[in-house]
Amino acid sequence: VDEAVGLGPLESLLADPGISEIMVNRYDELYVERDGVLSRHPAVFSSDRSVLGVIERIVSPLGRRIDESSPMVDARLRDGSRVNAIIAPLALKGPALTIRKFPSRRLKIEDLIERGSLDQHMARFLRLCVEQRKNLVVSGGTGSGKTTLLNILSNFIPEGERIITIEDAAELKLAHEHLVALEARPPNMEGRGAVSIRDLVRNALRMRPDRIVVGECRGAEALDMLQAMNTGHEGSLTTLHANTPRDAMARLETMVLMAGMDLPLVAIREQIASAVDIVVQQSRSASGQRRVTSIVEVTGIESGRIQLQELFRFERARAAEAGAPGYFLGCELMPGFFDEWRASGVEISPECFCQRTPAASASRGLS
Repeated sequence: VDEAVGLGPLESLLADPGISEIMVNRYDELYVERDGVLSRHPAVFSSDRSVLGVIERIVSPLGRRIDESSPMVDARLRDGSRVNAIIAPLALKGPALTIRKFPSRRLKIEDLIERGSLDQHMARFLRLCVEQRKNLVVSGGTGSGKTTLLNILSNFIPEGERIITIEDAAELKLAHEHLVALEARPPNMEGRGAVSIRDLVRNALRMRPDRIVVGECRGAEALDMLQAMNTGHEGSLTTLHANTPRDAMARLETMVLMAGMDLPLVAIREQIASAVDIVVQQSRSASGQRRVTSIVEVTGIESGRIQLQELFRFERARAAEAGAPGYFLGCELMPGFFDEWRASGVEISPECFCQRTPAASASRGLS
């Protein structure tokens, strides 16, 4: 029955709360990720046609299509889980399907602290950054937990502010009343009707937003996002793929150049330096542990180069040290807006930026 009207052998895997990702390489080859570790699963489909039927059942209700003329598709399940599918002639072994499951319970910052993803000082600082309308970029590799962190940070936005979320495939789940969620649209069978993230960002500026949250910047929309951050939409958030905060700045430059505006590099860097306040670097270790490895402030531009100042970082334990896998360290540097916060009555102690917390015991709660 599952194969006829449901998602076949995927039904039981989707119901398993311990599985975070499902990967179908071909009809008889299926892998799952559990606690950050990949393993092969004994479940199989009956044929390539069966996998294709499941893919079509996922994408059809969303108004998307997959066929030889459009053999790749991004979609989502009802619970918000992200789906990517690719079929022949691009997929040589048969239809391939990847599902990144959406957690059944909405995670909070306390959950990340308990799991050792960051410590309470970093969490408090990030919460204040969102509340005080600093522009944040969450950077990291694929599967490092960027969207999860973005979702948690977005829920720190004070009630009463108008939020507009913009995504390729809707994944963000915000608990705000005053929320407008927008989703990009691919072209139809005639190749027309596409609405890009860049189009949605431009349109969002006419919708009187207090905050704009872009699920992921991956192209020319970066220019419009930076302009929004620079023209009165402070407190906006987005994610992008990069391995380090410095790489994130370089990638932003590249994406702005993709807009085709022929801007000089120094003008682009000035735009980035004035728009982005904080870069949060996420990473995923070989064991599957997802951590915030660095929180960096963008302090300006000097000699044509964007200046970064690290405020917090994760430092791995040395081989001789037993116990904790590493430590969350305050880098003993105050952010440039620290005095501004103190003058406006924000309660934050300088000691927050000087602490050393073992990652394994970073679960004492959010002060």
